[in-house]
Amino acid sequence: MTKARQWTIDGIGPKNLKISEARTEDPGHNQVLVRTEAVSLNYRDKLVLETGMGLPLQFPFVPASDMAGVVEAVGPGVTRFKPGDRVISTFSPGWIDGKNFGDARNPPYRTLGGIYPGVLSDYLTFSEDWFAKAPDTLDAAEASTLPCAGLTAWFALVERGKLKAGQKVLIQGTGGVALFGVQIAKAHGAEVFVTSGSTDKLERARAIGADHGLGRENWVETLYGLTNDYGADQILEIAGGANFGEALKAVAVGGHIHVIGVLEGFEISGPVAPLLLKSPTVQGISVGHRRALEDLVRAVDISGIKPVIDKAYAFEDLPEALAHLDRGPFGKIVVTF
Repeated sequence: MTKARQWTIDGIGPKNLKISEARTEDPGHNQVLVRTEAVSLNYRDKLVLETGMGLPLQFPFVPASDMAGVVEAVGPGVTRFKPGDRVISTFSPGWIDGKNFGDARNPPYRTLGGIYPGVLSDYLTFSEDWFAKAPDTLDAAEASTLPCAGLTAWFALVERGKLKAGQKVLIQGTGGVALFGVQIAKAHGAEVFVTSGSTDKLERARAIGADHGLGRENWVETLYGLTNDYGADQILEIAGGANFGEALKAVAVGGHIHVIGVLEGFEISGPVAPLLLKSPTVQGISVGHRRALEDLVRAVDISGIKPVIDKAYAFEDLPEALAHLDRGPFGKIVVTF
């Protein structure tokens, strides 16, 4: 049994982050021991560290949910993996397909780096069902971006939105989910519109496939002009808050608004008239299930999609990586081991 380095907190707040050691557990029945090679960070990780998000965190708590690594050993009964296999984590352990768990009073939010332990550790011993095969065409840093950001965009546009060639897709911002949305939409033959307050980021978004860059000022009117008043068939609504009202104005008749982000708050608001008259589908997206992640992995290998990584940080530099996340990266921030 070896020692594993891991980042932990013993109380809410990033100031409590420290590197500690823990014993590596041998895999039990249906479990695999995985050596972590890379972890990608999400805005949600920042919220958990800063506020706990109302979750019953077990201290010492290991943050983060998205990783890529190599299977080192397997326990009795394991059938899906063998030593040497490259794997990625699943954001919602146990959600294999279909509806998620929970009920109306207690909707599910049982995720890694929340209810379950996180992945900022040299080694992880989890159920084999908590992992999926990593793409053959991506390295560990790239593969680590799929479990949350990649799957969120895929689950919205493809799994729920049934994305078709020729559709008009509006992506808000240039973060991790947004840039996956751009690449997934382009791979399906869609016309892609991206909003950002940065002209530099809009140019970089065009370089990976966006057809149009829209400044944040009056972006709905700009969209109308570019589409002859048609609007967008699908919108990745990443800001939340009052920005949801702008999405209602921008969406095409019968289109889809995928509510993903909370950058402007945990309440959404908007005018009822376009909601009633356009009859859009408003779909909340809480990442997705393992089967959809496996679909995404196959699509990545076939299409050649390459995740956009703004910067990779060493394991010891997690605080700097979190600070970069707070500044608003272009794509993903990754921690390498």
